[in-house]
Amino acid sequence: MKLTYIFHSGFALEAENCILVFDYWLDPSNVADKFLRSGKALYVFASHFHEDHFNKEVLTWRRRHSNITYIFSKDIYKRRRASKEEADVWLAKGGVWSDENVSVIATGSNDSGVSWIVDVDGQRVFHAGDLNNWYARLLNERYELNKAILNEMGMSVDPMVEERVFLGELKDISKETKRFDIVMFPIDGRIGNGYTRGARQFIDIFEVKYFVPMHFVISGYASAYRMKEYTDAKGIIFWSIGDVGEVLDIR
Repeated sequence: MKLTYIFHSGFALEAENCILVFDYWLDPSNVADKFLRSGKALYVFASHFHEDHFNKEVLTWRRRHSNITYIFSKDIYKRRRASKEEADVWLAKGGVWSDENVSVIATGSNDSGVSWIVDVDGQRVFHAGDLNNWYARLLNERYELNKAILNEMGMSVDPMVEERVFLGELKDISKETKRFDIVMFPIDGRIGNGYTRGARQFIDIFEVKYFVPMHFVISGYASAYRMKEYTDAKGIIFWSIGDVGEVLDIR
């Protein structure tokens, strides 16, 4: 099994009989062409309507590849980013779908849309979409509100409530499973101090074999490596992605 980094939160996971594409946006190294020519069954996932997670270009792929299944979050339809007939499967949190190659559960997000649990070739895969502790910089390491920063920024959001929502989603996911072979999760330095907090909370709850950072494009590849010390401490394999188009062999 091979995992290819496309860009931002976009990945392609190639299994024996199929290829799974997650949250395709831009494709600087043109990896999609290879997958469209592969002849394998192709499953295209989009976790939510944001343009950096859903590019309508994927809908044109059916002209080149007949054996393709579009699995989209329902918010994409509700936001009128795609028509109902353009996807084969529409899922909201709690929705399930399967065929002879994959088994899919749509789990929750504290942002838009869903996250994904996908079982393929005996591997359990998680793609977080935009699930993350986005207000981590407003909380200190004692899990208390950093009022000085909050006042300085003049924000009306309550970061403690937002964190509870995030942790609630993790709790719901843990009712489905406690273990993942591959996890793709945001490590976004734009959050500010504590930008690895959401990921650390995730690996405190779940047993993970491979941890794959995503959503780090603006803050840079090296910013994602900050997570490695935490995964190393738990014996988790961390993928230090260095460029678009890189491939990780999953063993």
